[in-house]
Amino acid sequence: MARAAPSSTESASPVSGDGVRTITAEAVSELVRGELHGDWTATVSGVAPLDRASSSDVSFLAAPRYVRAAEQTRAGVLLVSRELAGTPTAARATIVVDKPHDAVLTLLPLLYAAPQRIPGVHPTARIGRGARIGAGVAIEEYVVIGAGAIIGDGVWIGPHAVVGDGARIGRDSVLYAHSTVYSGSELGERVKIQAGARIGSDGFGYVFRDGAHQVIPHVGRCVLENDVDVGANTTIDRGSVDDTVIGAGTKIDNLVQIGHNVRIGKLCLIVAQAGISGSVHIEDGAVLGGQSGAAGHLTIGAGARVAARAGVISDIPAGETWSGYPARPHRESLRASGALFKLAAIIKKLERLAEQQGER
Repeated sequence: MARAAPSSTESASPVSGDGVRTITAEAVSELVRGELHGDWTATVSGVAPLDRASSSDVSFLAAPRYVRAAEQTRAGVLLVSRELAGTPTAARATIVVDKPHDAVLTLLPLLYAAPQRIPGVHPTARIGRGARIGAGVAIEEYVVIGAGAIIGDGVWIGPHAVVGDGARIGRDSVLYAHSTVYSGSELGERVKIQAGARIGSDGFGYVFRDGAHQVIPHVGRCVLENDVDVGANTTIDRGSVDDTVIGAGTKIDNLVQIGHNVRIGKLCLIVAQAGISGSVHIEDGAVLGGQSGAAGHLTIGAGARVAARAGVISDIPAGETWSGYPARPHRESLRASGALFKLAAIIKKLERLAEQQGER
């Protein structure tokens, strides 16, 4: 029998009294506003994929391709989309929801404790003259903060991270171990910089003069707006005479290179090993797939999607999906690839015809 989600006036106690992070199926259904079927007392303490879940885990089914795995899963609680609600499963309880991925996102913070941040400055840290440190800041081993830097309230800076002279770090931001924020860079609130990332390094700009490559001094800033995430070992160059700006809510994966004077809008996604040349303008909501690249001084329109390994050498209109090299509208790229794959068979036929003509 289905058990509807409790009303908003009912309370759930997702964490057990003994301190162990466990939650019942009934509490899960209330938290995700789902429709509960099966054992409402089933208890779980983790989240796992269908094929590796145990009776103490929550798992989820959101796409038809995983129906067979859901039928065989040993998960204690299964979150399932309404379209797949009839899928048979051995899970002790199933909870029907509109968006299983969103439901998992709700549960993760309850089942997994966030890392503890203990405010304070470690004795090995070095704080430059005139630096301003906000309230509740945690500065760990061997951190270096330059002169005149401003560190907002609640910031957490991991071991061996470096904040350059005059840099600004907004409140509740996190700099993980060995990350570097160069002088003159500005980070908004709740920005996350993963290990090894470099923010605000000089861009790759030279003029050939007097028989040598003369470096162009970079005097622009590197500005990351609120809620930007930057992946491990990603590099974002400062501007040369303009600023490099990453818009609010944009998420950047590991090993991405972003050149000088680039402007990236709000809520964009830049996937691993993408390379963006100088002065590219990427508008709000655009997505660049893994290992894609954009030549300099281009515009990628709002909501556009660039497929993995695509090479962009011209502007992309807003809302379009492009792929291939050189990148072109996706359907056109597929037709071109299909024609290329047929070419070998066509050549063989032509060679046979030529042989037959020669025999005559």
